[in-house]
Amino acid sequence: HCLKRNYLRVFFIFILVTVFQHGSLLAQTRSDNKEPLYLSSAQSSQNTFWKDIDTHWGGRFKTTGTGSQVTDDTIFAPVGTGNYYDGSANLRLINETFLTDSVFFEVDYELIWAGGDIVRKQNELKEIFPNLSGDVFFLGAPLDDDRRLMNLTHTIKEEDSWFLLQRLDRLYLALNRQWGSVRVGRQAVTWGNGFVFNPMDLFNPFPPTAIDRDYKVGDDMINAQFSLSQLGDVQLLYVARRNPDTDEVESDQASLAGKLHFALATTEFDLMGSKHFEDNVVGVGSTGYLGDTAWRLDGTWTFLDDGDDYLSMVVNMDYSWVWFEKNFYGFVEYYFNGLGKDDYPDALLDPDITDRLARGELFVLGRNYLSCHIQIELHPLFQVFFTAISNVEDPSGILQPYATWDITQNLQLTGGLSLSYGAKGTEFGGFTLPGTDIRSKSPDN
Repeated sequence: HCLKRNYLRVFFIFILVTVFQHGSLLAQTRSDNKEPLYLSSAQSSQNTFWKDIDTHWGGRFKTTGTGSQVTDDTIFAPVGTGNYYDGSANLRLINETFLTDSVFFEVDYELIWAGGDIVRKQNELKEIFPNLSGDVFFLGAPLDDDRRLMNLTHTIKEEDSWFLLQRLDRLYLALNRQWGSVRVGRQAVTWGNGFVFNPMDLFNPFPPTAIDRDYKVGDDMINAQFSLSQLGDVQLLYVARRNPDTDEVESDQASLAGKLHFALATTEFDLMGSKHFEDNVVGVGSTGYLGDTAWRLDGTWTFLDDGDDYLSMVVNMDYSWVWFEKNFYGFVEYYFNGLGKDDYPDALLDPDITDRLARGELFVLGRNYLSCHIQIELHPLFQVFFTAISNVEDPSGILQPYATWDITQNLQLTGGLSLSYGAKGTEFGGFTLPGTDIRSKSPDN
């Protein structure tokens, strides 16, 4: 019954958007046909309303093929290891309907298919370990709506080795005026200045290893931004959520946050305060220039509901240059995770860590990380990238060489590798999960 209701909700929203589109075209057609001028004032006003509506459509279709090398001492050992081959497809349709010059409505629809060895093996693992939840390979904000205010995700079909689902990832009404803007509904917000890690971004940050960052997973929120004359701007957020255990909207699951942005000379500053779930978070950020190099610094202090507190910080510098008549770009970033531990099995027993891992807010278990990235434009249509993420205390890390080729204006091909390195017992080399003889190492792919 719940799935049927969600499906009807998605269907109803698209019918509504189609009606707006049809009304706009109908009004334009009547205008082109030069209807008689003796329409009533009500009819004239209605025609003017429909005629002023402007509808824009766009979208993206992405397919992905992945090969992963899974070793015998990982969590997949009970269901068979070796080489896994998988595929996925994502169709995203984007509609923007401008009701007036200052009021518009956006809805983004996603149709997602995924299948192959990983899906099949994870389903087999869940039969062996019923308490196993989530996607072992997936990092980031969950695609289900168990925590979100609106349930806008519907699984169309699910088999042992594949699934097909649809969802609305954007659904909001916006008002833009000279004094600022207000958006209500499912949307995405990004705070902070981190490239790989972003402690100030409390709301669905991208995983550090994410290459595709076109679309961030949305949340149901009220987002208001106001311009402060000769000072800067202030942004206020309220994110309503459900308790996934009770399916009830609860205040201790919500986020209430504010951020002040202002500039002094060539340096910009951010001041943030938030009540995030049951914790209080304050943050300070700054960006500026050192010669031709740009620098950024963000720090957050989290006060846990149990009385403990911790600091998280990220600082980075980026620079672009020309070498051998080729365009180069690179950055270096340091990240400190005050919640991290040196004992990784023990870290997975800490509810403060596991809760943030499950919510897609935290992605590492250690404390000190150094990342670097370089981009080379071999041709205006062909670029090569290399990203390295390292736990400097182990040491261990992840290497990501990849390349993109813009085949046409609307068609891009990306290919690359994700390789983990480190000795046994390190974070990325793989450590033994508590209470088992299984290593945590992620497969190379």
